[in-house]
Amino acid sequence: MKKQVKTISIAIAAMLMLAACGSKDSAGGKTGTGGEKEKEYKVGISQFAPHPSLDAATEGFKKALQDKGLKVSFDDQNAQGDQNNTRTIAQNFVGDKVDMIFANATASAQAALGVTKDIPILFTSVTDPVGAGLVKSFDEPGENITGTTDNHPDATKKTIDFITNEVGAKKIGIVYNSGEQNSVVQVEAVEKLAKDNGGSLVKVSVSTTAEVKQATESLVGRVDAIYIPTDNTVVSALDSVISVANSKKIPLFVGELDSMKKGAVAASGFSYYDLGYETGLMAVEILTGKKKASEIPVALPQSLTLMINKKAAEAQGLEVKDEWKEAGEFYEGE
Repeated sequence: MKKQVKTISIAIAAMLMLAACGSKDSAGGKTGTGGEKEKEYKVGISQFAPHPSLDAATEGFKKALQDKGLKVSFDDQNAQGDQNNTRTIAQNFVGDKVDMIFANATASAQAALGVTKDIPILFTSVTDPVGAGLVKSFDEPGENITGTTDNHPDATKKTIDFITNEVGAKKIGIVYNSGEQNSVVQVEAVEKLAKDNGGSLVKVSVSTTAEVKQATESLVGRVDAIYIPTDNTVVSALDSVISVANSKKIPLFVGELDSMKKGAVAASGFSYYDLGYETGLMAVEILTGKKKASEIPVALPQSLTLMINKKAAEAQGLEVKDEWKEAGEFYEGE
C-alpha cells in the first residue's frame, strides 16, 4: 500500500509540473483558454521617405492594429527616398518571413510587389495604384495586394480653383520629381485644371532633394504662385521651398495638409493619419484570416477640406480675405 501511495504521489507531482510548464510559452507569453499560444504577427513597414504625411500614415496604421488588440511586432524601415533601398528592404522582409508588408508610398509598394506574390501587401499614400501597376482595378486589386490611395478626385481641383479664382494667380510654378510616377500623374492633372481656369504651368523637374532649392529659385520672376504636389522628393526638402517663397513673396500651395501646416498658404486634403488608420483596419481583416487582400477594394480618403494658413499667407505677401472662409477653413496653428 505504501508503495502504491508513493507511486501515485510521484505521478500527481509530475502532472502538476507539466501543467505549470504549459501555462506559459517558451518566450513567457500568454496562452489562450484552450492552452494555445497567443498569435504574434510580424509586420514589415517600408516607408519611402521621412516626411510628415508618410510619418502620420505609419502612425495611424500602427494605432489601428493596437486598437483592435492584435499582438504585433513591427520592423520599421525607411528607404530615405532611395528607390534602390526599397527593393533591399522588401527582399529582407521576404527573407524574414513577415506576415505582412505595409508599403508607405508608391515606390515602396512597387518594390514589395516585385519580390513577393505570397506575403500580403497593404499600401497607402499611393496616388495612382492602377497606373503604377500595383492593382488591376480598385474593385479587384489582385492576388496579394490592396490598400488606400491619397488621390481624392476633388482635392487637387479645389486647390487649383482657389489659386486661380480666389488668389488670381495664372502662372503656376511646379517642382516635382519626374521619376516618381505619382507625381507625373498629379502634374498632368494640375496642368489640365490650370488650363481650364485660364492658367498655365511652369514645370521644373528634380532628381534629388539637394536640387529642390535651386529649382524653386529658378521660378522667381516667372510665376505668380508655386504648387508642390505630394512628391516625396520635394516634400522631403519643403523647408527650402518655403524659404524661397517667404523671401521672394511668392504664395506657396501644396497637395496635403501636413505640408500646409509647415508654411504653405493652402491645401485641400485630409488626414494621412486617418488614411493610415483605415489601412490598418484592412490589415486586421487580413491578418486574422477574415479576408484576403484580393477581396478588399482599394479605398479613397473619407473626408476632404480646404485649409488656409493665414500666417503663411502673410509671410508670402498675400492679403487674407474674410470671404475665403466660404471656400475653406482658416488654419490657426497647433
